Amino acid sequence: MHCPFCSAVDTKVIDSRLVGDGSQVRRRRQCLECHERFTTFEIAELVMPRIIKSDDSREPFDEEKLRRGMQKALEKRPVSSDNIEDSLSHIKSQLRATGEREVSAKFVGELVMGELKKLDKVAYIRFASVYRSFEDIREFGEEIARLQD
Repeated sequence: MHCPFCSAVDTKVIDSRLVGDGSQVRRRRQCLECHERFTTFEIAELVMPRIIKSDDSREPFDEEKLRRGMQKALEKRPVSSDNIEDSLSHIKSQLRATGEREVSAKFVGELVMGELKKLDKVAYIRFASVYRSFEDIREFGEEIARLQD
């Protein structure tokens, strides 16, 4: 770590502590040249798999796109932001746990539907109706019947 004051290359760590929910480390450092002290924060950089779309194109994982899709389905539903964030974290963990460099958009959609089913049944039906392209009322009825089982 370069010193922000004199740009020296050698610094030493004086103190390290976990911050927040334990996903960050705060380090207090001192420059060995000018003896100034400064603080750095470290977080793990976790690589998400690329998404293979239905037309076989690939795109990087987009957490905001995932969040918007879930929020759209959950619009005007009694689900807290914390619960939504927990579901998003769970989906991202499952994606990382595959160990794959690429996953299909269909797989991501199934993960989202699983989380929405736990959060709110109405939001689940909303999302499923668009995701699975329901074309008539019969398909809605069949999906609702499956939910009741």
